[in-house]
Amino acid sequence: MFEAKKIISSLLMPLPALLILGFIGLALIMFTRRRRFGCMVIFTALAGLFSVSYYPVSSSLLMPMERQHTSFTGSADSIDYIMVLGHSHVVDNSISPVSELSRTALMRLAEGISIHRLYPGSKLILSGYSGGTDTSHARMMAKVAIALGVSKSDIVLLESAQDTAEEAQQAAGFVRQKSLVLVTSASHMQRSLIEFERVGLDPIPAPTNFMAQRDIEQPWSKYTPRASYLEQTELYWHEKLGQWWHWMKETVSNQ
Repeated sequence: MFEAKKIISSLLMPLPALLILGFIGLALIMFTRRRRFGCMVIFTALAGLFSVSYYPVSSSLLMPMERQHTSFTGSADSIDYIMVLGHSHVVDNSISPVSELSRTALMRLAEGISIHRLYPGSKLILSGYSGGTDTSHARMMAKVAIALGVSKSDIVLLESAQDTAEEAQQAAGFVRQKSLVLVTSASHMQRSLIEFERVGLDPIPAPTNFMAQRDIEQPWSKYTPRASYLEQTELYWHEKLGQWWHWMKETVSNQ
């Protein structure tokens, strides 16, 4: 089920979906007599690709999602746990451990370590499964955290969690009523909070990795399609798919 979910969601991302649509249009032109319709399909795919790679579109979609929660600025109460949700990594002994983490994972980890240092005695929970490699993502983040000065005794690993729901379930097993700061990407925060609240936790949000930005002044950056803007649209769409999947699971389980 997990693999099928990942494959389907990957194909529904804007770039592969629009490319598939474009190839369908090309096939209509090459192998059928419906050439005009095929041209319209290709035009739709190209127009869609332009739109989702365009700053005014990507920022208007992603920014409201990212700004639902403000950055963590501290808590008057003590903090027991800081949980950093996993993302992705590679295993390559020819590069540094920092470079083996994805940009998103590194930003999440940096935020978690920063908060951990504000609260001596707190534990840093790192999560994430192996993702097809020989090393779990949690262990890979721990290697970087230790290199950055975090004590090994202050790190808790959740090495089998494959998605946010499993991360929340495993965290609930030992966090219980203790205070928890949840660190993840700003776009992913609202869906993460829903999963953690569903298992009885009430984490303090600490969003990071804000992608959509205001006040981009240079017209060559603001009004030309870019891969970075396409990435923002894909982040938005990924979260929407996740929300719909969660809604479908809840609907089926309640029947």
